[in-house]
Amino acid sequence: MIGRINHVAIAVANLDAAAAHWHNQLGADISAPQILIDHGVRIAFVHSTNGQVELMEPYGEKSPIVGFLERSPDGGMHHICYEVDSIDIACKSLIKKGARLLGDGKIKIGAHGNPVIFLHPKDFNGTLIELEQTKHSGTE
Repeated sequence: MIGRINHVAIAVANLDAAAAHWHNQLGADISAPQILIDHGVRIAFVHSTNGQVELMEPYGEKSPIVGFLERSPDGGMHHICYEVDSIDIACKSLIKKGARLLGDGKIKIGAHGNPVIFLHPKDFNGTLIELEQTKHSGTE
């Protein structure tokens, strides 16, 4: 079902400071910041030859990242995003197998303009999983 890893997301308290650190210390190419209002985050991507790291800070009082940073003020790994060919088929299969979708269970549009959904971390060894529908998930 899952394809390649699209990105690993890291929660940060200050996106601009984190992006500068990754750029200055590692020479990383960082995307322009963007705000995802529906997800309550402000993000930027660290690009590498074999994947991406998503740096994300809370945006708005209801951001799901606020609680994460209260527990881990220095930030840390937040989730892993896997690509899938069909998010609808993946969701139906996962629900049938007992997995839980987070939030209202509705598919949203993510940072890359593709449909995304999050899976409950208690169903995956304490790891929050994001599924992103892409044209080329690597499962072909």
